[in-house]
Amino acid sequence: MQTPSFESILEKHSISLRAREIEIFQINMGKMCNLACKHCHVEAGPNRKEIMNRETLEKCLKLIDKHNFKTIDLTGGTPEVNPHFRWFISELGKRQKEVLVRSNLVVLLENEYSDMVELLTKNKITLIASFPHIQKDRTDKQRGNGVYDGLINIIRILNNLGYGINPELKLHLVHNPVGAYLPGNQIVLEQEYKKVLQNEYGIQFNSLYCITNMPIGRYLNFLKSSGNYESYMEELVNAFNPAAARNVMCVNTLSISYDGFLYDCDFNQMINLKLKNELPQHLDDFDLEKLAGREISIEDHCFGCTAGSGSSCGGAIQLEPAVANAPMG
Repeated sequence: MQTPSFESILEKHSISLRAREIEIFQINMGKMCNLACKHCHVEAGPNRKEIMNRETLEKCLKLIDKHNFKTIDLTGGTPEVNPHFRWFISELGKRQKEVLVRSNLVVLLENEYSDMVELLTKNKITLIASFPHIQKDRTDKQRGNGVYDGLINIIRILNNLGYGINPELKLHLVHNPVGAYLPGNQIVLEQEYKKVLQNEYGIQFNSLYCITNMPIGRYLNFLKSSGNYESYMEELVNAFNPAAARNVMCVNTLSISYDGFLYDCDFNQMINLKLKNELPQHLDDFDLEKLAGREISIEDHCFGCTAGSGSSCGGAIQLEPAVANAPMG
């Protein structure tokens, strides 16, 4: 079956994707990571060399000081392996901003990075961590052997410091399917995660975000090698949700690459889908007025953000799904 393009579906529903404002300034600090997860859209890993340098981070700080971004969102790879991470967190901590760090968490168990737990706590950084499945074998299948046990250990340490308990120290987990299907209902899954993690391990977290796997990066390779690409794309198209499409994360987010280029989102960044030609393309050319109302660049991977309940860096867009979702699986 030939699936329709994302552009044609938007036209069918009279939806024009344009940014409304820039509330979230999302910085990808590099593609290096201590893990090499099978679903990773960044294709991050220990051998990646792309890392944001100090000069580019200083340019980000100048823009953060100049403009009223609500949230600074740090991602990677895992951001902690950037050699300037400690300095950058300390600088952000001086500013009255909400700061998010998207971490794999288990990196904090390594001797080289274990001191960062105190740094993150001191600066009241919100942590968002991938925890693909409540079952150990499924999480380890996606992220590597021993990761599930590592997550339990580091969350215990974080809980002891107040994370997931103290309202100023937020810890959110991320569920994404371990296979070629859409995530289940976020509210139901959060209840299940909290029940199992509390009863079996005595650990707590604030919220669960359900994120659809994008058909790019390593997940795209999995879909093609397993013969699931066409059926997965068909599922995404059939589950298109106009309400989710009108509120996708790119309407209030700007994504910055390790080398300072600007993108509509981290997914576009990873397939090098640039901003529209007439727009500033780099931190050096930053123009808030032009970027805040920009037309969004789209391709067919965008179906991943508009299927079912919708998907964003903050989880489901609509908590009352318009389309029935698959179970956790």
